[in-house]
Amino acid sequence: MVGASESSPHLHREANIPPWWAEAADDIARAASQPPVVFICGPKNSGKSTFSRFLLSTLLRRYKRVGYLDTDVGQPEFSPPGCLSLHMVDEIIPGLTNPRLRTPERCFFFGDISSKRDPEAYLNCTFNLYDHFIEGHYICNEPDSPEKTTSPLIINTPGWVKGTGYDILVEMLRYMSPTLVVQIRISIENKNLPTGMFWVNGEEKRPVDLIDISSAHQDSLNRSLLIQKDARGMRDQRLLEYFKQCFPNDMNITTNKELAYALASLPPYVIPLSKVKVMHLHCQVPRSEIWHSLNATIVGLAVSSDESMRPSIPCCVGLGIVRGIDVNKGLLYVITPVPCCSLQTVDLLLQGFIEIPTSILQVRGCVSPYMSTNVLHKISDKDL
Repeated sequence: MVGASESSPHLHREANIPPWWAEAADDIARAASQPPVVFICGPKNSGKSTFSRFLLSTLLRRYKRVGYLDTDVGQPEFSPPGCLSLHMVDEIIPGLTNPRLRTPERCFFFGDISSKRDPEAYLNCTFNLYDHFIEGHYICNEPDSPEKTTSPLIINTPGWVKGTGYDILVEMLRYMSPTLVVQIRISIENKNLPTGMFWVNGEEKRPVDLIDISSAHQDSLNRSLLIQKDARGMRDQRLLEYFKQCFPNDMNITTNKELAYALASLPPYVIPLSKVKVMHLHCQVPRSEIWHSLNATIVGLAVSSDESMRPSIPCCVGLGIVRGIDVNKGLLYVITPVPCCSLQTVDLLLQGFIEIPTSILQVRGCVSPYMSTNVLHKISDKDL
């Protein structure tokens, strides 16, 4: 077994990685003859995301690329809240505590911070992302192409492990059939998942290894300490980081107030209403109120799926803020960091329950960035 000091001591110090985590990550990276498919689960605040990022960096010391399937719509690692995404990572992440946003290989906008509202749609999106990885990065059907190599996959999961959340995890495990399951356990035993292969109701598709590790934070009595997170604050901050991408990297925006003013003065894209359809993901809206309901909301900018895709799931190219709508002129005004070339393919606006952070709604002393329907301020527009 590889000791903690042999893997990545700098990363250990930076994120307070305990030695039992380092040993587990090293064992995963070195033991498998085939790239592993690793499913990481456990209750909320147990450290799943931190361990996933550490394992990602550990695997990248052996493999050129590592897949990262992010299934936590409330606290995603590399995408804004409300998204399910697959990332192919080819560089070691410099920091484990605050990962930067990345452009996913494939992304779906679920439009909520929990799978509770629509478990079936959540599972369909997750299974589609998994199938996309397996077909494109894990199964090599071209023996004459030695340059095509398989990659490992890390599947990070949300911390909802009771009731319906438990049932969803079981469905994911049965469908994905990972080669290795890592369960992170805390000292409050009734909050943990059952030990062993709790998802098995028959014969497994392939052999699976199990690793149980304790949470990283321990007190003097060797009990795990839950690190409570400000979930709402973290989601808002990730959204702020996402929309900060609307501006050049060298633009000095250091506070939420500065970002609010910058967004208020940013010329929006203009989209003809006739070019897009609206899909409400988790509720029904009267036909007469569809456009009005979009005003001052965050939407997923999506592309209609291929008819061959079953079930039909539109791919998301990014998020946008609907800054204003002129129903009479048939125009929609959107703020988004998505480049114009990608916007050209967008034909769907997906509306869920991801809210605009209040810190960028409160802009005093200037034109509000979020206009009332049919009331247009004098702004310069960027045409699509």
